Amino acid sequence: MAKLKVAVFASGNGSNFQALADGARDGRIDADIRLLVCDKPSAPVIKRAEAAGIETYVIRPREYPSREACEREILIELKRRGVELVVLAGYMRIVTPVLVDAYYGRMINVHPSLLPAFPGLNGIGQALAYGVKVTGATVHFVDGGLDSGPIIAQEALAVEPGDTEETLAARIHPIEHRLLLEVVQHFAEGRIRLNGRQVTIES
Repeated sequence: MAKLKVAVFASGNGSNFQALADGARDGRIDADIRLLVCDKPSAPVIKRAEAAGIETYVIRPREYPSREACEREILIELKRRGVELVVLAGYMRIVTPVLVDAYYGRMINVHPSLLPAFPGLNGIGQALAYGVKVTGATVHFVDGGLDSGPIIAQEALAVEPGDTEETLAARIHPIEHRLLLEVVQHFAEGRIRLNGRQVTIES
């Protein structure tokens, strides 16, 4: 079976990128990570990609007249590499219809909360500040809104007394990694179906 051609977009440390790269290398997912797209030239995720032998495409958004112009150039790079699935993994930019329309149903994001609760920046801090007893992680389709696309997979996690952002993040990140690998493998196997906001995974 041909491997699923994947591009990962990331802006920061890149632990989710690392999980995907390791999973592809170890054969836990039938995926070929073709490209890292990064909007921060000094982001640690770039070194992770270099160590994994994965090509990096660094964009500098301020050099473009608009978000759309920047994404049109990204789209050219994705098409050139035959990318079939785009994974946003800590990518700190809202994508425009340029990419959403080209990859709708084939672009996913991972978020550290049980959406639709606490979208946007610092979902973990938002959950703690609100005082919830349960939070978790979500993998969802990208629709151009703020973490608003149809939900593919979620896993809940209890908030413990005395939790800080750091302690809660340390327990949420492994859930994000596991969910991402599971969902990417479902894509590779052609098992995911999207109908409106309803997502089913065929057995």
